[in-house]
Amino acid sequence: MIIGEAGQAAQALWGDAFANSAPVYGGGGQGGQFKMDPEELNAVIGQWEDVLDKIVDDGEKINSLRYGAGLAPGQDPVSGSYASTTGESISALQRQNDSMRKYAQEYIKKLKEAQSKTVVTDQDLSSTFKV
Repeated sequence: MIIGEAGQAAQALWGDAFANSAPVYGGGGQGGQFKMDPEELNAVIGQWEDVLDKIVDDGEKINSLRYGAGLAPGQDPVSGSYASTTGESISALQRQNDSMRKYAQEYIKKLKEAQSKTVVTDQDLSSTFKV
């Protein structure tokens, strides 16, 4: 229910936002968690490792650009400014790549920790059912 004059004006203009609410997608299981079986987890880890490999390859390409960025096409101030701006752009790109690489590495680490906990839990549970 919308309360107050501003709320009534908004309701008159756009209707009741809660009357026909659509389902919300995203998130995971309870408490922000998600579940997947060991095969799915292995596949997700493999996909993230592939992404990390691409990020590392891109980083090497970006790094190779840094060496040519300081070369101005001419000796005039405009050419020098162009080279300087190019170098700054490449540095920003390198920082972004470093950030993505660190994120992917940390995410893979967390997935592998979850995988190892799953294996230990599965082993513990299987031993309780053995006679």
